[in-house]
Parts: sequence; C-alpha cells; structure tokens
Amino acid sequence: MSYRRLRAVFVKELHHIVRDVRSLGMALAVPVMMLVLFGYALSLDVDRIPTLVCDQDGTARSRDLIRQFEGSRYFTITGFTAGTDAIDRAIDRSEILIGVVIPRNYSRDAGLGREAAVQILLDGSDSNTASIALGYAETVVRNYSLALRSDMQNLRGGGAMVPPVDARLRVWYNSSLESKNYVVPGLIAVILMIIAALLTSLTIAREWEMGTMEQILSTPLRPVEMVLGKMLAYFAVGLADASIAVLVGLFLFQVPLRGSVLLLAASTCIFLFGALFWGIFVSAAARTQLQAYQMGVLSSFLPAFLLSGFVYSIENMPRVIQVITRVVPARYFVSILKGIFLKGAGVRILWEELLFLALYAVIVFLLATRKLNRKLA
Repeated sequence: MSYRRLRAVFVKELHHIVRDVRSLGMALAVPVMMLVLFGYALSLDVDRIPTLVCDQDGTARSRDLIRQFEGSRYFTITGFTAGTDAIDRAIDRSEILIGVVIPRNYSRDAGLGREAAVQILLDGSDSNTASIALGYAETVVRNYSLALRSDMQNLRGGGAMVPPVDARLRVWYNSSLESKNYVVPGLIAVILMIIAALLTSLTIAREWEMGTMEQILSTPLRPVEMVLGKMLAYFAVGLADASIAVLVGLFLFQVPLRGSVLLLAASTCIFLFGALFWGIFVSAAARTQLQAYQMGVLSSFLPAFLLSGFVYSIENMPRVIQVITRVVPARYFVSILKGIFLKGAGVRILWEELLFLALYAVIVFLLATRKLNRKLA
C-alpha cells in the first residue's frame, strides 16, 4: 500500500466534500436537528398527567385525598365534576388520561374503619403509559390510606402505626429519573450510524455514474487504498458530527458525563470506522446511487433505531429478535455510550463491546475491499 496514493484519494475526496457546500451543511446540521427533534419529542417521562376528579362525598376527608393528588408532580388536576359521565366524555376526547371517583360515604366508611373504595378510571389506549399512571395513582392512594389508618390508631390510643417493611429507594446512575438522560446517549449512536452509513454509501456508486471510475482504473490505485482514502475523508466529517452531537447532549440537554472523555472519543472512532466501512461496502455492492441510498437507509436506520436497545428493551423482544440484535453494531455502541455517560464505566466493564466494534470494523473493511476488488476486476 502506497502512502502517496492513499493521501491522494483522501485529498481528492475531501475536496469533493468541501466543494459540495449544501451536502456538507446538511451532514453537519442533520445531527443537531435530529437530536433536538427526538430529544424533546421522544420523552418517556409520565408526569403532569391530566386528571379529572369526581368528588361525590364532598367532605374534608375526601378533599384531603384530592390534595394528595394535587401535591404530586405526576398529576395535574384539570377540573372537578359531579358525575362520572363527564369523565367518560373527557377520556373519549383524549382530554384526560385518568379520572378519580370518590364515592359517597367515603368519609363515613373510612371513619368507621371499613374499606373505603376509590375508583380510578384510565384511558388504556396506550397500555404502557396507562400502567405507569395507574401505579402512580395507587401509590398516592396507598400512602394516604396508611397515613389515615395511623391517625385513626393514634386517636384510639393505640400508638403510631409502623409499617412492617421500611422500603428505602436509592436510584443509581439516573437519580432524577429523567428519560432524556437515557434517550440522548442512545440517540447519539443512532444518528452517527445513520449519518456515517449514508455519507459513504454514495461515494463509489457516484464514481460509476459520473464516469470518473474509468480514470481511476487507469491509475495504479489499489482497492484497499481507495477504501481507506475515502473512509478517512468522511471520517473527518463523522468526527465533526460526533463532536456536535456530544456537545448538544451535554450543554443543551444537560446529560451528565460521568466517564472518561478519552474512552468516549476512542469508542466513537472505532464505531465510526465500522459504520463508514459499511457504507463503502454498500456503495461498492450497488449499481446506482439510488440503490446505494436505499440499501444504506435499510441497513443503518432500521436496525439502529429498532434493534439497538435505544428505545425498545432488547430483553423484552422475542428470542429470535434478540439473537439478531447481536450483529447490530449500534447495540454495542448504545451500551458503551450509556455506560460512559450515566455509569462512568471504564474499559474493564466495556471491553466486550469495544472488542466487538473493533472486529466489526475489520470484517467490514475486508468485505468492502474484496467487493471493490471484484467489481474493478
């Protein structure tokens, strides 16, 4: 392999990138646009749940229960109604997610030590959100019930009621329980996979369509030199995209970075190598730029978004799909990013993911070189 020929391909491709100002601007702006769009829109937090209350009891004790909902950050009381028909209509119109019905004689039953029922009506269209909202509502009612029972026992001279189990929760890695701290690092991996694959998926197909491949064939340039030269040119753009994405995550979304910056940079470079080589392989296998673009989108966006664990938990997927995710490089980079950002993990913990990304980059590089060699032959 000749360093001069490699450098010539790198400079040629870099000039082509710089001259195409529109494409370069899009390549640098798309990560920011996607991060802002998905970072704000793709929120898994369930809070400020619109709630309508039907207080049929109208006593001080029922109003005290309502105040428990008002004091929780998970619920927003949108109004009060005298009957349950208004709750049904509001749920049908998607104006509220949850309705709380306090029946008559609630205060009397609670005062006599009987079971005082409280009805929770939920919009179950989104089963996941409804389950979370129900859990919050049950917690509010359960805590109030325990406090009410303790007060009644004090009044009867039985002493304060102590729960049999004192559960103390301690949240690690994402103590604020904000979904953006979980989503944004994974989103960086998805964006880099898409951008890197699409940047290079057109490069060789474009040479054939523009008729410049014949001129390249007349030179002593080798396939390995072409692959490496083109990859290095787009690697500079990919590195700029990665830097922009990380800075947006840190300063716009305030995602904590607890791990090593050097490890983050090294793992990003390894991942970019594999993603860029894959794009070149797709470009070498395609006959036209349109075909290369379609293959690049299908092989980068869908696996990275659906099978990387970025949003959907891999453990909850069918067994067959879990096996398929093991060959998706974005899965390992998502684990690395979340480990570095949230857990402060180091090489001792993330070495398996790093090793897979390195092996993936080497394998795809060999495949791209072999494919290009066959096509030139």
